Amino acid sequence: MKKLEYINYLKLLLLHLLIAVVVYMYRPAGQFLLFGTLGFWIFYVILKENKNNEALMAAAYISGAEVFYRMTGSMVFYETGKYSVILFLLIGMFYKGTSVKTVSYWFYLLILFPGVVVASFTLDYDVVFRKAVAFNLSGPVTLGVSALYCYYKKITKTQFNYVLLMLLLPLIANMIYLFLYTPSIGEALMSGTNSNYATSGGYGPNQISTVMGMGAIILFTRFFLIKNKTINFIDIGLLALMSYRAIITFSRGGVLTAVICILAFIAVYFYKQDSKEQSKIVFKMGLFGVIGIIIWMFTAIKTEGLIVNRYTNRDAAGRLEDDITTGRAELIITELQGFYYNPVIGIGVGKGKGMRSEMTGTATASHNEVSRLLSEHGLLGLVAILILILVPIIFWTKFKNNYYFLAFLAFWFLTINHSAMRIALPGFVYGLALLYIVDDKKHPVHRKRLTD
Repeated sequence: MKKLEYINYLKLLLLHLLIAVVVYMYRPAGQFLLFGTLGFWIFYVILKENKNNEALMAAAYISGAEVFYRMTGSMVFYETGKYSVILFLLIGMFYKGTSVKTVSYWFYLLILFPGVVVASFTLDYDVVFRKAVAFNLSGPVTLGVSALYCYYKKITKTQFNYVLLMLLLPLIANMIYLFLYTPSIGEALMSGTNSNYATSGGYGPNQISTVMGMGAIILFTRFFLIKNKTINFIDIGLLALMSYRAIITFSRGGVLTAVICILAFIAVYFYKQDSKEQSKIVFKMGLFGVIGIIIWMFTAIKTEGLIVNRYTNRDAAGRLEDDITTGRAELIITELQGFYYNPVIGIGVGKGKGMRSEMTGTATASHNEVSRLLSEHGLLGLVAILILILVPIIFWTKFKNNYYFLAFLAFWFLTINHSAMRIALPGFVYGLALLYIVDDKKHPVHRKRLTD
């Protein structure tokens, strides 16, 4: 069984290596692959009637593939990834329904739409209403639908591992594409210590750093949960490569988020093990500590010390930078001012960019989903934030059976505070934190805690 598991994993890795190479050699192939992927998953979910949470696997795969297909110009339109995730989860809910306990998330979705009405009056005439609303609401709606599907949803450990594998595979294809795009980073470092588009496949470093960080999280955790030494060995190699690609984007958000999420996972996992297993965890953490130091030193050498300057908030010449937030603090301040002057109904969905242009002369999109919700939705935005934070915490106090809960909730919260919800991944991962994981038995035992 273990040999078969290893062979299947190797076949999937080779398939995604091939996907990366094909798209790199002939970029238009990306659109054919995207349509093929969507068609396959729709057919597969309907054929299986979502009996084993195939819809969640499909949504996971698209969440992981979204940035890859965006950066290669394969998307039909910008929000294809988010809409696809929503579609798959809605199909899944058609077959399996949702928990009666999801009332709070239905309410969360409802309170997003008054902001659309306000926007119909406040948006400037030269702004395309549909695009402005879609850009700012598609992320929160993806989160809401993910939460509706996952909240109190029972899923076996095996099914959950498959979901994570489906999320991981396109991230590996993305990583391979990055190595093909920028095999040597020497000339790519001419821009100094700023976030680097050249080392990010010519795409947004923030988003690349985020998805590579997610890949590193999954690969790290698989070392503790997948009991197959051959697979563990492969995953360590992939983890080193994924971490390296995340770091050399020079975008710190995704890397620091990954480190915090890994520590959160270890804290939960360590707590739930016996003393013998805890000793093994300490040893493994020491091993990963050494690996981490080697990766960092290698990256520092390859970047001629610029990466050290970046993480110590210095420019290429070693001078200390004034703003560690790289302009994000100013964005948050303008959005909080919007909330201050329009506390009840907010300024309307999509209005933040125009308001910022009027106040600062720079039309910059929000990087912080929390301040954006407050600014554009007013008090209803505050209620939405409280729902998103308090409901999972209450759930966790009752059912501490998901090792990934703190890690995934941290990933969502930290990501939306440096990259908003530009991609589907943080909203989808938020939903995964709400799953009720049970043992692999024909008739899962209904209980509050899992014991290993």
